Amino acid sequence: MRRTLLPLLCGVLAATALVTHPAQADPSPAVSPSADSTVRPAPGESAPADPAPPARRRAAAGSGDQPYASYWHPNTILDWNPATDPDARFNRSRVPLRPRVSDPALKANANARAGEGRVASLVSFAPTSGNPSQGALDPNYYAFTHWQYVDTLVFWGGSAGEGLILAPNATVIDAAHRNGVKVYGTVFFPPTAYGGQIQWVRDFVTKSGSTYPVADKLVQVAQHYGFDGWFINQETAGGDAALATELRSLMKYARAKGPVEFMWYDAMTESGSVSWQDALTTANDAFLSDPARVSDSMFLDFGWTSAKLNSSRDLARSLGRDEHELYSGIDTEANGYNTGVPWDAVFPAGQPHVTSLGIYRPEWTWKSSTGPADFRAKDSRFWVGANADPSNTSTSSAWKGLATYIAESTPVTAKPFVTGFNTGHGDFYNVGGTRVRDGGWNNLSVQDVPPTYQWIVSSTGSKLTPSIDYGDAYEGGSSLRLTGRLDAANTVRLYQTRLPVAADTKLSVVVKTPAAGATNLKAAVAFTDSPTSFTTIDLGATGGTGWERRTLDLSAYAGRTIAQLGLQAAGTADSYDIRVGQLAVYDGAVDSVAAPTGMTVLGVTDVSATRKSLRLSWTGAGQAHHYDVYRRNPDGTRAYLGATPNDAYFVPRLDRSGTESATTIEVEAVGAEYGRSAAATTTISWSDTPPTDTNLALNRPATSSSQCNANEGPAKAVNGTVNGGNTDKWCALAATKWLEVDLGSVKTLTRFVVKHAQAGGESPSWNTRDFTIQVRAAASDAWTTAVTVTGNTAATTTHPVTATARYARLTITKPTQNADPAARVYEFEAWGS
Repeated sequence: MRRTLLPLLCGVLAATALVTHPAQADPSPAVSPSADSTVRPAPGESAPADPAPPARRRAAAGSGDQPYASYWHPNTILDWNPATDPDARFNRSRVPLRPRVSDPALKANANARAGEGRVASLVSFAPTSGNPSQGALDPNYYAFTHWQYVDTLVFWGGSAGEGLILAPNATVIDAAHRNGVKVYGTVFFPPTAYGGQIQWVRDFVTKSGSTYPVADKLVQVAQHYGFDGWFINQETAGGDAALATELRSLMKYARAKGPVEFMWYDAMTESGSVSWQDALTTANDAFLSDPARVSDSMFLDFGWTSAKLNSSRDLARSLGRDEHELYSGIDTEANGYNTGVPWDAVFPAGQPHVTSLGIYRPEWTWKSSTGPADFRAKDSRFWVGANADPSNTSTSSAWKGLATYIAESTPVTAKPFVTGFNTGHGDFYNVGGTRVRDGGWNNLSVQDVPPTYQWIVSSTGSKLTPSIDYGDAYEGGSSLRLTGRLDAANTVRLYQTRLPVAADTKLSVVVKTPAAGATNLKAAVAFTDSPTSFTTIDLGATGGTGWERRTLDLSAYAGRTIAQLGLQAAGTADSYDIRVGQLAVYDGAVDSVAAPTGMTVLGVTDVSATRKSLRLSWTGAGQAHHYDVYRRNPDGTRAYLGATPNDAYFVPRLDRSGTESATTIEVEAVGAEYGRSAAATTTISWSDTPPTDTNLALNRPATSSSQCNANEGPAKAVNGTVNGGNTDKWCALAATKWLEVDLGSVKTLTRFVVKHAQAGGESPSWNTRDFTIQVRAAASDAWTTAVTVTGNTAATTTHPVTATARYARLTITKPTQNADPAARVYEFEAWGS
């Protein structure tokens, strides 16, 4: 894709190579190594040598190592077999794509239009080789909560050095599908300047008789992992018309084999040349229809104008295609909601949407944030608007928020519906209101459907402030909180729904108050025969300060259909504060759930003397919402290890408790109505002579990209000392900042430790903020990203890994908390055996 800021293409955390529009090229000479281990040239520099495609990182069968999302080159995907790939079962989504509806009468914003322009979101969650299959023990993640404005998520990635074909991981598919959003993997053929080889494109379309073997694999991967299609980005020069024709034939072949969908990127034309049209034209329209349907949609490059979009719409219609199958691209990677966008060209006020919208890299809201609260505020500003109210997007800024144009959609169309307002990440984990885990985590597989309206409050007096609160939860790591001055009735719209009410339908609400007494809270329900009028049901008083459930009988409304769910607070309180931990609509009694069977330990890895990682599997009975995984402590209590809708789970961290000789692992099925099964169990043994870790980087040969002074070279970072005087460090000032250590031979690594500026007595504002750690077994191998850190503030950071490598490289992308350009590392330690 064409970009306007070349230095941003060159960042270490970039998931793909992107080419700069020649007419808009930034002359900055900054060049950094990319995540794909190639160096992207500044204008005028020569391109790097073509990297050899590495084998896809794969854990050995029988190991307990971290599984990752799958990635390949065209030739290596031919060898993929889910039966022999140990990671494959951990990447499977078990959440089917839910149907969605959008009632125009319930749209939040008067200007928004339903059933017209759609939104595709192209998101890089991590570097191509660094997407854990099932979450991680880190709350710092792009935990997106505005699915109601998105129709398709493209799992963005691919690079010359890692792999051109990237399949989405299970957590993103699970969360997207639960919200009715399709998910595509990415096929990326980079420009030759960034490592692209036209032979890779030819390999991609190679035929065997009447079949396209790579296309067969694309279909197999999508069907096995449970996602919906592929985004094809072909930017490698050197093609011809015959190659372009084969690419079109491959997509038609795969679609017929499917079901699998394709979105084509406006780069390669029908002649085979790479020439961005910024529109649907006679040079590229055959990739949409030729005249048979080729791709399901097209992403138009960023240089479109009103005239180009109008002509694109007309041409699409002449081909018998819906103009909303064209996605006009905007690039928000660098500037987020400060990006200039000619909104009236795609979404003209008071008129039908001309095309759909494609958003390139909206995770700017996360990557540019200073912390979790800043990320959430930025993400709200990006999607909902400056007022955190989708019904009021008025602002002097040109960026009104997507809620201005796109009417909300909802997947809440069938019972049971249960939400704990869990966003899929947090600093602890609660089950049934009880703390079962302390420590950060992310896992979008257990994210609940977020509120449709974030936030709409109506009141004749002071308005309460709704928020997602990360300080307490009933299920997961967050809950809904209402705070403020209560001096008049406040109605909070939460969910647009389409839920039929039966004679035994119940509405359940779990609440928590700071003190026993009146909640001043009512459940608010609107029905489709009068969708904007709420009927309220009082929740009464609480008897204490813990979580309490109120179960309300809806039988009086049998035969009607719920159109909206909300809450109404009414009464008087100078400082109103109430948490809502669960909201549920279901029929009859809470269903019982069958216990899983056949618990199996697929593999164990000794991470350290007292720590293991595990791969587990089991057989489920029926369709559980998810499975909770625990360890049994010596005192009989349980500690939470994680969760998945799948029948296999990777436990990244199992710590030995004291001198226990064995640990019991339990897996419990959780039903769609949050009934819980009995537990299936298995046992993990501990050795009395566990392996001993050492700092393998100590006094090993070290090199670096540069150093500030003669006495601040790379050897200072591996000498085992952190002396006072601020001198015993590696320091770097050049634009490219990396430190590499040769461990001498291939070692088993369990963790990295980095001691930053503050550890050496310098200012905390100089602690390294953003960095990655990469490893490889041989100098001829491509680098694999083992650690990605953004937003660090600590003096010393520890990063558990499961890897085997001889070489380790620390690459710094933001050296300090402020604008100071110097990187300062006092020690870089690689622990293992």
